[in-house]
Formats: sequence, structure tokens, C-alpha cells
Amino acid sequence: MKLPRDLGGDELARLLSRYGYKVVRQTGSHMRLVSAIKGTEHRITIPRHKPLRVGTLSRIITEVARYLETDRQTLSQELFGYR
Repeated sequence: MKLPRDLGGDELARLLSRYGYKVVRQTGSHMRLVSAIKGTEHRITIPRHKPLRVGTLSRIITEVARYLETDRQTLSQELFGYR
């Protein structure tokens, strides 16, 4: 599945909130999100850039999919559905 090219960091953080991710701090233009939905804490850092680079978005999706124990394609479809 093709990743969106116009997605910003704030919007990605909002989309990830359905998986228990919450912004716990911000330093400069980067946000730290934490989720404990699987019993252990998982931390990711997301830049607040608009748009996110495709490689950066891809890496974040890969990390989250690994934590949620699902594959990237399924996670992408759940997050970006119509895209």
C-alpha cells in the first residue's frame, strides 16, 4: 500500500492515538509518544513536520507494526484506510 505524501506529524500522532499512543513531551519540533496497550511501554519520536518524509513515515509505521505484532500493510490500511 502506498503511504500518503501529505501527512504531517500532528495528524500521524492523532491517528496513532487509537492504538493508545499519547504525546508525553515535545522538544523543539519533535514529539515523544508512548503506548502501553500491549503491557509494555513503547516509545516513538515523531517530527512535527508537514509533510513527513516518506522514509520517516515508513520507519514509524514499521516500528508501530512490530510493537502491535501486526504487519505493515494491515496497519497502513487501518490508519490511512481510503488512501
